[in-house]
Amino acid sequence: MANIQKITVLGSGIMGHGIAQISAMAGFDVILRDIDKKFLDSAMNKIKWSLDKLVEKQKITQVDSESIFNRIKPIVEIKEALVGADLIIEAVPEDLVLKKKVYQEIDENSDTRSIYASNTSTLPITEISSLTSRPNKFIGLHFFNPPQLMKLVEVIPGKSTDELTKNVGLDFVKRVGKVPILCGKDVPGFIVNRIFIPLVHEAAFCLDRDGPTKTQIDSSVKFRMSFPMGIFELADYTGLDVIHKATLEMYSRDKKVIFPHHLIKDLYVEGKFGKKTGSGFYSYTADQYERVSLSEEDSRIYDPIKILSVALNNASWLITNKVCSVEDLETALRLGMGLKRPLFSTGAEFGINTVVETLKDLEKQFGDFYKPDEYLMLIQN
Repeated sequence: MANIQKITVLGSGIMGHGIAQISAMAGFDVILRDIDKKFLDSAMNKIKWSLDKLVEKQKITQVDSESIFNRIKPIVEIKEALVGADLIIEAVPEDLVLKKKVYQEIDENSDTRSIYASNTSTLPITEISSLTSRPNKFIGLHFFNPPQLMKLVEVIPGKSTDELTKNVGLDFVKRVGKVPILCGKDVPGFIVNRIFIPLVHEAAFCLDRDGPTKTQIDSSVKFRMSFPMGIFELADYTGLDVIHKATLEMYSRDKKVIFPHHLIKDLYVEGKFGKKTGSGFYSYTADQYERVSLSEEDSRIYDPIKILSVALNNASWLITNKVCSVEDLETALRLGMGLKRPLFSTGAEFGINTVVETLKDLEKQFGDFYKPDEYLMLIQN
């Protein structure tokens, strides 16, 4: 990492300006690039607001704030933005056509020694790296929203990523004060989204098949599965536009990853993206994020065993396929999804045998998506 000094972040949206801020806070010189000055002005204002909040909370001094802010230079011209960049972090929208255009520009204008990184949350790193002239110097760095607060970063090497690039990615994440979790394989959804996105669909199926209310499902997920909030509430917070697009990308690459429910697509088509639009699974009125009213009493009405079983099955798939260890999985879910208790501990409380039998029953009724993974079969009581 001694040679990594200058970072260029491409894209100044929520993720891009957040990554730029934490990089500058770690002492790196940062170029923040976008296609229009108005986007950069907005991003820099948001960074200033964030730093002011840290000063208010006495996390940093005013002198620190000014120094950090001055380490970030907003630039529109792509060629100028890439000059001397040691690490280029792409944080543009999840559109492969757009990313292809961006990487063509990077290839044409960057130094041959520059390392490429993508903040994609769902697109395969191997696939994106193939759009470039240097797939061996390409790494996935999946920061979580908002980067200033979330500690997890999934580090995903592609098939051609060399050892040096992998180590630079891991070291950079540590330098910016985050916890890197290495994905042993470049699979759709990586680790956290491999578990989270299918759960939103499964919860929708539970609405249809079992007839509970959304708040009964969410209460059971929160209080009995130790989630930070209900699954529908978490989906609204994340954004149903994000979840729908992630679903399409993951499902297009592996049909066994997700069993799609039409409700997610329906809400997306209706423009009901969740909190950001005022309506999703729930309706919202306040400008600030408002919590859905969930209760332990409601949590006793609905048994979340089907949702838990799907979560454990996908988690087991990750372990069987050597994407990550159980320990890394639990760390990723704690830091990336806010689980207050290890997923497999919750599974043990409900009974792994019960989980396996639930999956077998669902498999008989609805197909191969629910087939119990071999790791689950192995750890049955």
